[in-house]
Amino acid sequence: MPEEEENFFQRLLSIFISATDPAAIKRKQLKAIGKELSKSRYKWYKPGTEEALPGMGKFFYDVYKVVGNAQLIMANANASTVLKNITVEAGFSENQNVLRGKLTEEAIKERSKTVSPKDLSTQVKNELAAFMSGFDNDKIRKIDTLYSQIELFANFVSFDYYFLLKKFDSGCPERTFSYTPKYETIRGEYVLEDLKDFALVAYALPLDADWPGIFAILKSYREVEPVAIGSWNKLLNAIGELKKSGYLDQVVRHLSGDPSWQTRFEPVTDKIVDSYLAKLKTSTEIVIQQMQQENRNSKASELLKQIFGTDSIVRLKNYAERANAQYEKKMLSGFLYVEELNYLKAFLIDYFKRDIRALTDLFLVRGKWSLASLSANYSSSFHALLELSDQITAFDDSLAEDDELGIKLRNMLARAERDKEVVKQLRTQLKDINDKVLTYLTQGSQHFVIIARNLKAILEDYDKSSHELITNWKELDMYADRPIKQWVVEVYKQIYAFVMLMQLYLKEE
Repeated sequence: MPEEEENFFQRLLSIFISATDPAAIKRKQLKAIGKELSKSRYKWYKPGTEEALPGMGKFFYDVYKVVGNAQLIMANANASTVLKNITVEAGFSENQNVLRGKLTEEAIKERSKTVSPKDLSTQVKNELAAFMSGFDNDKIRKIDTLYSQIELFANFVSFDYYFLLKKFDSGCPERTFSYTPKYETIRGEYVLEDLKDFALVAYALPLDADWPGIFAILKSYREVEPVAIGSWNKLLNAIGELKKSGYLDQVVRHLSGDPSWQTRFEPVTDKIVDSYLAKLKTSTEIVIQQMQQENRNSKASELLKQIFGTDSIVRLKNYAERANAQYEKKMLSGFLYVEELNYLKAFLIDYFKRDIRALTDLFLVRGKWSLASLSANYSSSFHALLELSDQITAFDDSLAEDDELGIKLRNMLARAERDKEVVKQLRTQLKDINDKVLTYLTQGSQHFVIIARNLKAILEDYDKSSHELITNWKELDMYADRPIKQWVVEVYKQIYAFVMLMQLYLKEE
């Protein structure tokens, strides 16, 4: 075969091979990108030597002059709850502004001085519902979008322009814009990753956003304009043209040797309205709960002093608040009704077994009832309370460290550190204990209500000229060691006060 013909076939073969060889295709694509870059009006990069030119440094310095001071203003802005709140509140209607003012902790507490806790709770719930109804899906979307745009602005501003510029001019000072930089031509690989990062934050900017509205929010946030709106608009135009030209992507493709590289960024979609409303709902509920708790504590203190002469009541040894610390360490609720059971035990010891028992003995032992059935409920509740007092004592003793239940609890606590199943068992055991206490409290209160009703009926019968319940009042007057009417009134008042005390706690159950 002649040499010319052999060379022809070799060239033809190389053409076919290069057409299917990935490496060859890539080299061809990069060569084409280089030619396009050389023709571009942007003079940032020299494809032949893969160098970043002074024009690139000048562009980034011009951007830095616009946003440099805003970097201080926007520092940590993406993590600022204050900024999120300002953004949401900027979207309030006039009515929502009024309602929001009523829902602050200070406003609610001020109203509590003249409005009952129950009415105040109803008012706040209605106002909160009216406030939240002002956020339809369209309004929520607009506010969330606006905040997402603010975040994108913060990301763009926070780009480290100074770090990039120092590569072109090592003497460039930070945020001193009177300085005239002396840009040098540098190796493109030094800025490759910077260019990728800049493309992410620059191309994500929403060019058609309501920037005057965004800057108004940011001024409220930091009390200063982040950037001059005129300079910002010019910068946006420049970024829009850069993005449209595709020049920056082409530079990155050529420098990285990856002709398929593209800037990809995830859209920012923060749901700040939902979060704002959830926090507002929680905060108002907490304020109401705190005020209800304070009101309950105040009323309880008054009733305790009325009943016992003090608001410090301790009668139990083991079902006690001091035991709860060990359960809190395991994230367990512990003993839930310590105060209430102490009050019931104290009332049973201090009043039931003394004044109430003496008065009851007078009526049930010495009193002659017109019908035995009329005193049945009274007698039944009285004896149930006698048994209840003993039951509470036995229950409290069972929780002692050397008693069966107390030992069981202590062992379960020790094993709970290493066995999650034991934690579940301990939680069930504590629930059983607290359920038993709740039964004591509810049944005890119910029995005292029955006794109080009977005492009221007895008092009414005493005042009648024709007695219908008890037929031997004259005889009872002789056995009583004090005036019967006064005695019944005093005991009734004590029982009534105690039942009111229990209702402060039990009505929430």
